[in-house]
Amino acid sequence: MFNIFYQSHAGSWLLTVILFVLSVIFSNQKVTLMIQRLFYLIMLVSGIGMLAILGFPLLFILKGVLAIILIGLMEMIVARRRRKQPTAPMWIGFIIVLIIIVLIGYGVISF
Repeated sequence: MFNIFYQSHAGSWLLTVILFVLSVIFSNQKVTLMIQRLFYLIMLVSGIGMLAILGFPLLFILKGVLAIILIGLMEMIVARRRRKQPTAPMWIGFIIVLIIIVLIGYGVISF
């Protein structure tokens, strides 16, 4: 069961980031944004499933909180881009949080 959650979680992360890039590039359409939001749900459900199987370790709870912050940053970047407002600070936050999440996910950061 863990492997099913893990594969769906990793795949949804990859597709979410790809769809986010497409949503930013093609900001006048809504299809990629709606599909991206579907993958948010898949990512969250599979992440919570893995947390439950692992017994809710603190590091992965932190990773989950950072992932929710990352989702918020992605939504703010897309919304601000559509309104033609500056997005540079959010891009910096997005890159930093994404790197931390990936490093925790692959076990580079652990304690």
